[in-house]
Amino acid sequence: MTTETPVVVAVVHQNSGPGFAVYACQTCAAHCPPQPDVLTALPPARRARSSKR
Repeated sequence: MTTETPVVVAVVHQNSGPGFAVYACQTCAAHCPPQPDVLTALPPARRARSSKR
């Protein structure tokens, strides 16, 4: 199905190469679960360690 008003429902990050966005129509976007924030996915201690590198 195609739409003239796509909505970003997720952003996929990759270790190598650029990430990409996942789009859906406005009706289907309401049924997509919210995506976790990648900056808060790690526990605080691990985030502090990885930022020192």
